[in-house]
Amino acid sequence: MLKVHTIEQGKFKLDGGAMFGVVPKSMWQRLNTPDDNNMCTWSMRSLLIHDGDRVILVDTGIGSKQDAKFRSHFEPFGEDLYISDLQALGYKPEDITDVLLTHLHFDHVGGALFFDSNDKPQPTYPNATYWTNEKHFNWASNPNARERASFLKENIQPLKEQKLLKFIDLEEGIQFSDHVSLRFVYGHTEAMMLPVIQLEDGRRILYTADLIPSSGHVGLPYVMSYDVRPLDTLTEKAALFEDYKSGDILVFEHDRSVEAATLTKNDRGRMVIDTKGNMSDLIR
Repeated sequence: MLKVHTIEQGKFKLDGGAMFGVVPKSMWQRLNTPDDNNMCTWSMRSLLIHDGDRVILVDTGIGSKQDAKFRSHFEPFGEDLYISDLQALGYKPEDITDVLLTHLHFDHVGGALFFDSNDKPQPTYPNATYWTNEKHFNWASNPNARERASFLKENIQPLKEQKLLKFIDLEEGIQFSDHVSLRFVYGHTEAMMLPVIQLEDGRRILYTADLIPSSGHVGLPYVMSYDVRPLDTLTEKAALFEDYKSGDILVFEHDRSVEAATLTKNDRGRMVIDTKGNMSDLIR
């Protein structure tokens, strides 16, 4: 049995120029309208994959641990949406067996833990094993100056200290579960993991995390300024498009309105969006 759903972990704001890199504002503002401070609203969209006897959650959003100063920078809201989304699908946080963390930036791992009444970190998904890889964990635990503000110790170290965290081998295409394999990319950050879900009709779901964070980032030059190796991101996007098969569905973690899309090649040989909408509608 394979079931795949999207789970909303809330929304937050990031600077539009940083999110679209070298692309001029006159072009990117048509894709995500900024506010008066040049901030754009972005989703934090997780995947819930029920694969056999495993219930896998991919990424956890920002969560609720951060203080008022942090929140003033990113203005997160709706962080509790995941509870109602899980309930609507017939699940509880206790049902999650695995939390697959694509990478350990705060907007992907923050919701893995919460602070109890004594300000002690506790796992949001108490029966789950949390997964990263050792190369990325070491990178996040000793962050470079460029990413230091994105790798927060309170999001990462308690997972290790409480023995909740396990490492995945860095083997391209490694099988994580019956229907889920992993793709590794290095442009955005070191050894980010992208789940590839094999549907029973032969199509695939490609969860693109921060390689292609929104439908507005499908174009090759649309690369975030946050990426530590932007030229590698270009190469990795091109490789994903080369591997793309007709009918495959891309799921966008950060697009505030477009959950998913299929692609096609235009008359100039470039990959562009063919159809877009809710993931569940595209799967049908």
